[in-house]
This record gives sequence, C-alpha cells and structure tokens, in this order.
Amino acid sequence: MTLTTVLLLVLVLILVGTLPAWPHSNDWGYGPSTIVGLLVIGLLALMLMDRL
Repeated sequence: MTLTTVLLLVLVLILVGTLPAWPHSNDWGYGPSTIVGLLVIGLLALMLMDRL
C-alpha cells in the first residue's frame, strides 16, 4: 500500500468518527465532518491529478 492510500483510509475513518452519533456530539453540528470531508475530497483530487 502506498502512503497516499493509507492517508486516504485514515481520513475516511476520521470522517466516519466525526459523524454526530453520540448524544454529547449533537452540539457539534456538521462542522467536524464537513472539514474532514473537504480534506478527503482534496486528497482524492490530488490523487486523480497525480500530484501525490
């Protein structure tokens, strides 16, 4: 596995982990998952353009 693939997998796991599923995390809103989602989209774009 390349470093890019490992980084993508870690970011996807973080994205799933930031979803507001627990009672105490309902106050967070969609901020954390939006930020991580944008990072995943950016990484995918860089992978598709062969910049990584």
